Amino acid sequence: MMRSFFALFTSFILSGCSVKPPNDIHPITGFELSRYLGQWHEIARIDNRFEKGLVQVTADYSLRDDGGVKVVNRGWEENQGRWKESIGKAYFVESPEKGALKVSFFGPFYGGYNIIKLDNNYQYSLVVGPNKDYLWVLSRTPTMPSELLEEYIQFATQYGFERSKIMILQ
Repeated sequence: MMRSFFALFTSFILSGCSVKPPNDIHPITGFELSRYLGQWHEIARIDNRFEKGLVQVTADYSLRDDGGVKVVNRGWEENQGRWKESIGKAYFVESPEKGALKVSFFGPFYGGYNIIKLDNNYQYSLVVGPNKDYLWVLSRTPTMPSELLEEYIQFATQYGFERSKIMILQ
């Protein structure tokens, strides 16, 4: 049961098992994984079935022995009064200097984790999946200045993400 929450995280991945972002969107370049590792807090998202009812969602990224990235996603399920957690793995799709990774939480199925906006200090990130139904705004801290959050949301809407679908969590 614990794994089902984030195992479903891959359902966005299984949207054609695509690892690429939507056609008109490009992952960042000049990416430095060592600076991205650590804990991130979910500030906003387009809600999806595998995160319904979850708050205080975090993602922890660390290096794996095989050169990939260990992914630990965790969220509080309010109606059940418990934490849900899932462990996955991620690998670069192309160059490690491009913010395009493929992520799996079960079996051989991978989906896209595409960083399309990242501040210079690696404190805030905008991540999208394989289509415009999957979007996350992440922060190193549990909150994000409202004007900065608005900037990230505006950036996403310029690429066709529907503002009305973006759920603010902070």
